[in-house]
Amino acid sequence: MDTAYRKINDVLVNLINEIWELEEKAIITEEFQDLTNNDMHVIEAIGPGPGNNMSAIAKKLNVTVGTLTTAMNHLVKKMYVERHRSEKDRRVVMVNLTPKGEGAYRHHEDYHRQMTQAVVDRLSEEELPVLVKTLDALTDFFKGYSEKS
Repeated sequence: MDTAYRKINDVLVNLINEIWELEEKAIITEEFQDLTNNDMHVIEAIGPGPGNNMSAIAKKLNVTVGTLTTAMNHLVKKMYVERHRSEKDRRVVMVNLTPKGEGAYRHHEDYHRQMTQAVVDRLSEEELPVLVKTLDALTDFFKGYSEKS
């Protein structure tokens, strides 16, 4: 079991690092060279459509509204995001993607689709539930660890 434990540990550590590096190479193309990996994840959290308020986006990203404000300032300046005050409550700042931001969102979404499909294509119908169970356990660990911090 010790060998299996070491193998799983090595795979998880390397996988997390590789995903971060490869994602940056895959999504930061010539068209989106002014974006960082973090910018892309903020764009992903905003999502297409009517947008959302700053508090909801910050919660989704597990950051403070202040931290998100700094990221939003850069994305507004780069013309990926628009901010406006809520009609109902002027204290609430709403955020939505511009057409340029929606293009970046679709580009990022396509990378994730390709990554997921590459894994699914290599598994049998019987193996898929095992992977889902494994990933659920990993997600629970990260959520629990995050809540302790």
